[in-house]
Amino acid sequence: TTLVKGAPGTGKTTLGIQFLYTGIVEGNEPGLLITFEVFPHFLHRDALALGWDLKKLEEEDKLRIIFTSPQVFLSSLQSPSSSLNQTIREWEAKRLVLDSISHFRRITDDPIRLREIYNHVLNGLKREGLTTILTSEESASSPSWREKGGLSFMVDTVIVLRYVEIESAMQRAIFVLKMRGSDHDKEIRSFEIRPGGIFI
Repeated sequence: TTLVKGAPGTGKTTLGIQFLYTGIVEGNEPGLLITFEVFPHFLHRDALALGWDLKKLEEEDKLRIIFTSPQVFLSSLQSPSSSLNQTIREWEAKRLVLDSISHFRRITDDPIRLREIYNHVLNGLKREGLTTILTSEESASSPSWREKGGLSFMVDTVIVLRYVEIESAMQRAIFVLKMRGSDHDKEIRSFEIRPGGIFI
């Protein structure tokens, strides 16, 4: 499970879609995109601008986009016999992007309850054998480690996207904050979003 954190507009959803698209096209791994806020036709439009035809992948039954609420997703995930879990198993989904896990904060403000919810989500996805990216909204001013529920401590990997000012211009930057069991690259690297996706 990988948590991708960043302020609005830094490229979290783009990274998630690129992860799904690459898995389908290069690895023949069916992908599932769960979205709580962005309507599928907007995702289709934005992805097409980068050269990714998500609608075609859906028609070929290689990608599924589910627009739902945090409450409905959570209850579906908690029930092994739910239509969501049955779809994951029968369809043999390999990759999942949840955009964004920040919406679970609307269910509760209690950090203990929020940690329980995160546990249910992570355990439910791991139970189904999915490689998962969770996106999380983060304000530009708040430190990436300060969060209710301690989600960063629960996931395997944390990737942070942010804006940095270089020579009086705002650029995007990416770094790996945590990767469990790995002596990962600690560098902060700039990246661009252009046709073809994210380029570091």
